Amino acid sequence: MANDASTVFDLVILGGGSGGYAAALRGAQLGLDVALIEKNKLGGTCLHNGCIPTKALLHAGEVADQSRESEQFGVKTSFEGVDMAGVHKYKDEVIAGLYKGLQGLVASRKITYIEGAGRLSSPTSVDVNGQRVEGRHVLLATGSVPKTLPGLEIDGNRIISSDHALTLDRVPKSAIVLGGGVIGVEFASAWKSFGSEVTVIEGLKHLVPVEDENSSKLLERAFRKRGIKFNLGTFFQKAEYTQDGVKVTLADGKEFEAEVLLVAIGRGPVSQGLGYEENGVAMDRGFVLVDEYMRTNVPTISAVGDLVPTLQLAHVGFAEGILVAERLAGLKTVPVDYDGVPRVTYCHPEVASVGLTEAKAKEVYGADKVVSIKFPLGGNGKSRILKTAGEIKLVQVKDGAVVGVHMVGDRMGEQVGEAQLIYNWEALPAEVAQLIHAHPTQNEALGEAHLALAGKPLHMHD
Repeated sequence: MANDASTVFDLVILGGGSGGYAAALRGAQLGLDVALIEKNKLGGTCLHNGCIPTKALLHAGEVADQSRESEQFGVKTSFEGVDMAGVHKYKDEVIAGLYKGLQGLVASRKITYIEGAGRLSSPTSVDVNGQRVEGRHVLLATGSVPKTLPGLEIDGNRIISSDHALTLDRVPKSAIVLGGGVIGVEFASAWKSFGSEVTVIEGLKHLVPVEDENSSKLLERAFRKRGIKFNLGTFFQKAEYTQDGVKVTLADGKEFEAEVLLVAIGRGPVSQGLGYEENGVAMDRGFVLVDEYMRTNVPTISAVGDLVPTLQLAHVGFAEGILVAERLAGLKTVPVDYDGVPRVTYCHPEVASVGLTEAKAKEVYGADKVVSIKFPLGGNGKSRILKTAGEIKLVQVKDGAVVGVHMVGDRMGEQVGEAQLIYNWEALPAEVAQLIHAHPTQNEALGEAHLALAGKPLHMHD
């Protein structure tokens, strides 16, 4: 097939993760002849080493917490511990079911799937398994891998990445998590639920530093209550082995010791040695540079997902891949509004948001043009039933649309769908306030926050 010089695909995709397979599925649906090349497993980081397995671990941790704390609901249970082999069995069954379904989808769309390590060989071809796969257009979607720092060697034993953490055969007695972003706080949360003593080291002044500062402070308060320790505002200097684990030293001389060190400082693009620069693709710090339509500077090459410097989220990869497929099929396309993308950190409690932080809104519109309001979940019946604390914060352009929704509390990730519509449809507070939200639900808290912002609060003081 691929050696046949007469075979030229409409689209050759290098990388079968979220962005790559979304482009393949949508492209095939629109009548394009698609080849999809993946060196590991279809589904990429999200399915096998990211979104899905981490959320399975977090849910297992939630079950552990509920078992320990059930008596507060009048239910007596005994908690005997965490069986990591059983947790991994549950996690792997979830992954396997989704993987099988995805394989079936790709096969049903008549996509030519090639398993192997591909390399860009020209602006219109990829070499894989000794074959040259030709295409009218090439999409680069080779994803990302966990990053580390100079001099900090990840050994997979005492100093580990998120990949290693997902397959750890034990619950560490103690752990240092280097990095207080999404990956770091999710693992810190899960390990604490499993029974570890956890300390998070974050060089910036807040946990989840890209979120609204109010959300960060609420999460920090919740972590303190849970007994998760953290050190903020001082950067890492070095790590060294001790007799039983690892010692971390910060720039100010502070030292921390634990059984394991999880390096969770983010993910870097997979682009080295893949022929990108040799074929003229513009790069910056390993990322492939693209315009708003995901086009590189080479007319026949596009790029999506973690490989490009946009939000590293699976659903962003889906959207970018679909955009490329639709553009190549001749459909009218609209660039992704990255501010309008919902963001969720699945720790306990969850942090969910869409739109601008209050600080960013003031920067864009002017401090005197921005108003905000906070609705505490203590005033929400369902949140009381669930015994979760937190807030919903709305950011509004004065007398105008809501430009930011920021939520902290258990299950807030499930409320971000409506928040996304509010932001992306440029809703006015009064328009949302007139919608009737079901009672008692946590979703009702979003409605109540908008009632308050519209000047007619119900379960909230004026």
